[in-house]
Amino acid sequence: MKAAALSFAIVIAAGTGAAHSAEMSKGEYLARAGNCVACHTMSEGIPYAGGLRMATPVGVIYTTNITPDPETGIGRYTLQEFDNALRKGVARDGRNLYPAMPYPSYAKMTDDDVRAMYEFFIKEVKPVRQTTTPNEISWPLNMRWPLSAWNYLMTEPGAYVAKPEFDAEWNRGAYLVQGLGHCGACHTPRGWAEQEQGLDERDASFLSGGVIDNWSAPNLRGDPNSGLGRWTEEDLFNFLKTGRSRFGSAYGTMREVVSYSTSAMTDDDLKAMAKYLKSLPGTTDHSKPVWVYNSAVTADLKAGKFGKSGAATYLRQCASCHGVDGRGVGDMPPLAGNPSVLDSDPVSLIRVVLNGTMTSDQANAAKGPGMPQFRTFLKDGEIADVISFIRTSWGNRASAATGARVAELRKQTDVADDRSIILRMK
Repeated sequence: MKAAALSFAIVIAAGTGAAHSAEMSKGEYLARAGNCVACHTMSEGIPYAGGLRMATPVGVIYTTNITPDPETGIGRYTLQEFDNALRKGVARDGRNLYPAMPYPSYAKMTDDDVRAMYEFFIKEVKPVRQTTTPNEISWPLNMRWPLSAWNYLMTEPGAYVAKPEFDAEWNRGAYLVQGLGHCGACHTPRGWAEQEQGLDERDASFLSGGVIDNWSAPNLRGDPNSGLGRWTEEDLFNFLKTGRSRFGSAYGTMREVVSYSTSAMTDDDLKAMAKYLKSLPGTTDHSKPVWVYNSAVTADLKAGKFGKSGAATYLRQCASCHGVDGRGVGDMPPLAGNPSVLDSDPVSLIRVVLNGTMTSDQANAAKGPGMPQFRTFLKDGEIADVISFIRTSWGNRASAATGARVAELRKQTDVADDRSIILRMK
């Protein structure tokens, strides 16, 4: 490494994690930025006591207790052992952790930030005696030793090194997005061994969208239709702060990210993340025309013309909130030009229509009535038709949904999972 790059990296790394809310310690702020509570807390459970059930490609994993209880938690962990678990995926007893724990991302954390998080979990979190439920993974996938090879081949050890060609704000945003925020864990497609296909902006697949647990995590690159190409940095800042923007609102697990992580972060950090994300070029939409609003369907609906399948259902069930023109009524999200509507995979739309979704519920996050569930009111074919109507109206150009896909997701998901944001940080 060149000396200039090294000196610049030291300056940036020394500053990472320095800015945090006066209402919380640096370690708590970092734990919020990493959204540790979302995975290590089950519904109606005690924060950080673990027990959340996570469906993965290898089987069901139950998250661990990371309170400082010495018997069932991490109370006996040394700083080095905590570091090994956080950045290398190795538990105190030497077991390899499954990469449902985003240690490939946390590997980018600085030593100072790891130490601050350790101090928070050991000294500030209340100990909770709660034994972790055994995982439900069949042999031979329950063997841990192959993960050592997976880690060697699929991860990149070493803390984030700042890039001198970019300013401090961009580097701070990169550090948060790639590391603590572990955005790539959901928003990057997975390879043959379930590894993230890219870990930073050097790979065009990084943050280009991924499917996880029957959700389509949207493209966060500069693609104009399904990505962030039409968003401004201010749009991104508002979305991370409140869960809403002029393009739509947070749904699914992103509600929890906003509620328990990004809404608690400083404005400077959110602006840095927005700056970094807006610097990523698009990769997938080049062959498609850029979305432009088309009023033809609006005119048909107003005239009572229902030539397209799903049009009558939309007018009866959806238009009161999302508008005859698809632009949203009041604070309700628009469907016209919404990147989630334009996603190549309709799985998230199907799931939201089936099960509904609530809005982010932090005090500083925008609120609204949420999306009601329609699984008890509409049949599979009706849901497929109305989603297909939405994805091909007002200038939207996306593939149709099918009744078979709706039926599949009806069996695999439920209303309780998709409407619950129950735990409270305080």
